[in-house]
Amino acid sequence: MHPATAKWYDRRDSVFIEFCVADSKDVKINFDKAKFGFSCFGGTDNVKHENEMDLFEAIDVNESKHNRTDRSVLVYLRKAQPGKPWPRLTKEKAKLSWLSVDFNNWKDWEDDSDEEMGNFDQFSNIMNNMGGEDDLADLDGPEEESADSDDEKMPDLE
Repeated sequence: MHPATAKWYDRRDSVFIEFCVADSKDVKINFDKAKFGFSCFGGTDNVKHENEMDLFEAIDVNESKHNRTDRSVLVYLRKAQPGKPWPRLTKEKAKLSWLSVDFNNWKDWEDDSDEEMGNFDQFSNIMNNMGGEDDLADLDGPEEESADSDDEKMPDLE
């Protein structure tokens, strides 16, 4: 047995862990208030994977769940205290070789008032704040006007 490689990320009311095991079979998830366990058989060699950890904070066992796909097992841990950030997944500060932060899904949500905003909406807002295609048309001035507004005579240099 050896641990499955996993990535995790924090949200306002939950924590997600993705165990990267292709073709997993016999997936067993053990939700406990302060502990979490994962085991399965997977890969082409049908290796047994087993992970166990003491969690940073308590979870709501009844609201936590998982979803298995052909490529991974995604686990949703519902926080017992929503709104409290988890700086790490485990109670101990020790680095686990099989666990890493999923930076693609990580979000510093303490600064964000709208948790439900999707990535596309965030991207759109950034683009709107930077200016978009509409602003580019204004660089040449209004299309109906043929004379440039900056064609005025400039004062002589001294």
